[in-house]
Amino acid sequence: MPAPAPSAAAAGAAWRHLLLLLTVLPLSLAALAFVLQWRGGGVDDPTARWPSHAFPGMAEPTPPSLPSSACADVLVGSSAPSFPYFRGWSFPSDSGEGLNPKICVQTSTSAGLEQILPWLFYHKVIGVSQFLLFVEGKAAKPHVAGVLESIPGVKVVYRTKELEEQQARSRIWNETWLAGFFYKPCNYELFVKQSLNMEMAIVMARDAGMDWIIHLDTDELLYPGGAAEYSVRRLLGEVPRDVDMVIFPNYESSVERDNIKDPFSEVSMFKKNYDHLPKDTYFGMYKEATRGNPNYFLTYGNGKSAARIQDNLRPNGAHRWHNYAKSPNEIKLEEAAVLHYTYTKFSDLTSRRDRCGCKPTKEDVKRCFMLDFDRAAFIIASTATEDEMLRWYNERVVWNDKQLNLKLLRKGVLTRIYAPMAIVQGLRESGVFTSVIASGQPVVSDKLSAKKTISRSQNVTRPVDVPRKLIRVISEASARKILQANEPTIWDTAVTAVPPLSPPSFDDHHEHRQ
Repeated sequence: MPAPAPSAAAAGAAWRHLLLLLTVLPLSLAALAFVLQWRGGGVDDPTARWPSHAFPGMAEPTPPSLPSSACADVLVGSSAPSFPYFRGWSFPSDSGEGLNPKICVQTSTSAGLEQILPWLFYHKVIGVSQFLLFVEGKAAKPHVAGVLESIPGVKVVYRTKELEEQQARSRIWNETWLAGFFYKPCNYELFVKQSLNMEMAIVMARDAGMDWIIHLDTDELLYPGGAAEYSVRRLLGEVPRDVDMVIFPNYESSVERDNIKDPFSEVSMFKKNYDHLPKDTYFGMYKEATRGNPNYFLTYGNGKSAARIQDNLRPNGAHRWHNYAKSPNEIKLEEAAVLHYTYTKFSDLTSRRDRCGCKPTKEDVKRCFMLDFDRAAFIIASTATEDEMLRWYNERVVWNDKQLNLKLLRKGVLTRIYAPMAIVQGLRESGVFTSVIASGQPVVSDKLSAKKTISRSQNVTRPVDVPRKLIRVISEASARKILQANEPTIWDTAVTAVPPLSPPSFDDHHEHRQ
């Protein structure tokens, strides 16, 4: 038999070499990728494409110090960060240079460090420049207030006798817009106190060169949805110059367990605001979303607002701002929101009860609380056993029906928001909270030493004493003002303060259609 032609033999060998190459090459590349990834290099990590300070409130990091701390476990995390943005905690907002607009957040709080520090540093991360903390109760204790005072960009204001006397000279007491809330207990007293603190905060923020001011409670986080980056500074920087007030509709936390310890790190599901839902969806799913409660939201549904700092600005209750000289031009944001973590812990039932001395009757709770669910929760917490309270909490607050949750998520009534969880957990694991507590210990020590030498009158005054003191001096304050503001050209004092309001009810919709 004749030998095969040389060209045919060469062609066959070439095909065999090509097949071998196609077989070996993918295996070689896979092995190389595995080795490089195992060694920690050579593979593009998407989170490494941005610098470690990619969030607008972060600067070049410095190696964190992780001292031991006696604070609650909720602030302590691993020393090995799983979230890449917080390998240090230097914030450009601490100096305020080159950051515009400059944003001030003001609060009135009696919470501890386990709640205040995550709340505060989360807002630093998203671009807040200054914090004005009006403290009392636990927040005014030396081991808490000393740490807070040591943080750059934070001003702590104590509820002292001098503060109460100064606020008693406020023009607010001689006007009508807040008068319906005067001299009432519990929520009403807090509402007046918040408004007086907001009035003082306007002057303080203006003196500090701030452009915007926002009143938030320490169970609320700003969510800058719709901004080009996760930044409230970027969000407000894009607001037209003729806008005086920006309304953030609120989303309400929807907890899925009854053993939440750290809401900011454990809660990701929220119920959307009426303003961010189609009306057909809102009212069509109203009964399923309400689950037997008095209203669609457990607590308020009318959001919070940011005000541009300008002449004649004043508070209009804890949820809105107003102006003595004009009606503010306001807009409502279509994607951004305030995330309200309300009744997220089972202990919230008893803690709210312990702050109010009302009788647990349907008539008496109306004097103390503005919203129906707060009234019902107070009565349960005051009259039921621990087991009965836990059963009620699971029925009314905890979202443990996974099928219903999935249905409402698909309809858009419920939504998942993970960014706050990631940011707070990243801060914790990077040692920010333990580091700031350790850094504040010299201030804490100074306060503890000073406390032994100062008179009792300089200590924090109990909230229950405030109305009586204000009443005593109110007649002396008829012509005096706490603020050195310009005289308004229009005396607009008829606008009533905006209280916490429930969202539209199904009955309201039904009556409107008839």
